[in-house]
Amino acid sequence: MAFEFLEERNRIEYKSQVPDDFEEAVVAFLNYAEGGDIYVGIDDKTKTIVGVENLDLVQRQIADRIKNNIQPHTLGLFDILVEKIDGVEVIKVVVTSGIEKPYYLRKKGMSPAGCFIRVGSSNQHLTTEQIDAIYAKRIPLRLSNMRSPRQTLTFKQLEIYYSEQKLTLNEEFLRSLDLLNDDGSYNYAAYLLADENGVSIKVAKYAGTTKVDLIENEEYGYRCLITATNRVLEKLRVENKTFAKVTAQRRLERQMVDELALKEALINAIVHNDYSLEVPPVVEIFSDRLTITSYGGLPQGLSRENFFRCRSMPRNRELMRIFKDLDLVEQLGSGMSRIMEAYDQSIFTFEDNFLIVTFPFADGYENQLGTTMQDTDQDADQVSDQDADQVSDQDVFADILDYCEQARTKKEICTQLGYKNLTYFTRKYLNPLVDDGKLSLTIPEKPTSRNQRYVASAIKKGG
Repeated sequence: MAFEFLEERNRIEYKSQVPDDFEEAVVAFLNYAEGGDIYVGIDDKTKTIVGVENLDLVQRQIADRIKNNIQPHTLGLFDILVEKIDGVEVIKVVVTSGIEKPYYLRKKGMSPAGCFIRVGSSNQHLTTEQIDAIYAKRIPLRLSNMRSPRQTLTFKQLEIYYSEQKLTLNEEFLRSLDLLNDDGSYNYAAYLLADENGVSIKVAKYAGTTKVDLIENEEYGYRCLITATNRVLEKLRVENKTFAKVTAQRRLERQMVDELALKEALINAIVHNDYSLEVPPVVEIFSDRLTITSYGGLPQGLSRENFFRCRSMPRNRELMRIFKDLDLVEQLGSGMSRIMEAYDQSIFTFEDNFLIVTFPFADGYENQLGTTMQDTDQDADQVSDQDADQVSDQDVFADILDYCEQARTKKEICTQLGYKNLTYFTRKYLNPLVDDGKLSLTIPEKPTSRNQRYVASAIKKGG
């Protein structure tokens, strides 16, 4: 069946295979305000899907060519995905608009012969005048060219995070992750990811709707930014309470803030924050809303229109690459897509130097607390779940294995068996079954993946 081509040809290019001039298309999309997608395995002339043989090899070749043949550095600015179209597997290369324009072919330099930009459905050479104008607008300060205020750094935490993802950092990891300046000194990206630094993410909590009555002020940081991120996420999971409303027909539950949107907004704020003035993101929790403020506003060259169209332009490509490696970020632009699925554009406030995301709490939370809404936070849920354990652990284990004849998410299993506290349920029931080999992970190499499923293994009936 012929493939139905998409209309946005200014953002899409098709290749039946990887041609010699493949990098030209990548450069053109890097220099284009909206980036673009390159499909390999689709013939543009015949409009048919031809597929790709040896997918793993071709993906590695594409990554190597982009990283080695294009300047400035492109790490964190592209994704290489496999998509199945009409039953045939093709490769999709997602290229985001870069912030260090103009990008160019390494062997031809920053010249009209090496610089391209997307115009309609073709890749056009930039003129010398265009190159000069674009270069003059380039933002001079980036994590990779800012010197770390400390030059005695260690990275044990970062190495542990990579090992947990079954990824090994070799002796050259500092340079391969772009954590060193040209002279071999540590840059600011290295400083943020080091075991110790002077950067922290503040989480403030207020009793009312204003900042008058501060009841809690915590800082998460002074260590590897990945560790700080995980600790803030855990704090927000605790604060993002679930409330239940009992009606005549059933019990309705919802969290104050959509959990996935909240996570994506925090990670976006951390990855895209402008650290040049050492101003980290701030989280503030009020009685009626939660706000996340990042410094720097929109990256230069990214319009509000393209922002809401979920176009990605990473301000800190070094952080983006590492957050992707560690499965904290998936496809470029996917975080904004998840936020916009749950909320509208009104939650975003743009200021000259700040971008603020405001999540209103679920309707009725403030007024109905203690009346029709009942606080069922994690501690209360755990007590409730413990009280509800009226059957033996072995019966619960058996019910889980029966339900997991088909792959299920952690939340599906927890809900099916009538439990509310996911952490308690996982620790008491799911982890022991996994440890005993009776329950298997569908993505064992990435235990914390949001796409993780649990399925009963062949030995589930034994033991």
